[in-house]
Amino acid sequence: MAPDGTTSTAQRTQGKVHNRPLKFSHGTLECRDLTKSRKFYEEFLGLETVRHADIAMLLRFPGTDWAVVCMGVGDKAKGNRVLNHWGLDLSSPEEVDQAHARCHEFREEYGIEKITTPMETHGNYQFYFRDLDDNWWEFQYVGPGMSYDDKFARGDKIPT
Repeated sequence: MAPDGTTSTAQRTQGKVHNRPLKFSHGTLECRDLTKSRKFYEEFLGLETVRHADIAMLLRFPGTDWAVVCMGVGDKAKGNRVLNHWGLDLSSPEEVDQAHARCHEFREEYGIEKITTPMETHGNYQFYFRDLDDNWWEFQYVGPGMSYDDKFARGDKIPT
């Protein structure tokens, strides 16, 4: 344990890990209309998509192998709350502001509903917006020393 009371994952589990997945491979979201949602994912978010089943398609950031399965469930789509959002990183605060402006510019075309004001939060600059399926998204710029790798390298901030 570090002097401040924090511990690493290895210290907390002490070898008692019951499963060893190969990777974190996918997540799932729901949409009402696969065709309309696909246009939003490809054109507005810049994601790759592929229809792999009658009621589903895969989304991914180009060149990666982590995917989101989008299930076309019609009016049963529940969406998510802002704290259960999907995050996309941009390369600068200026790009965040540009993305924010594009959310407003293309709001009607892509069914973007709510858009928050950009702000600095936990060392990052970001805003949230809700899509046509009531799913929340975040565009953010990750500040220096604030990447997920940086956070894991530092260990727990709060003693457990």
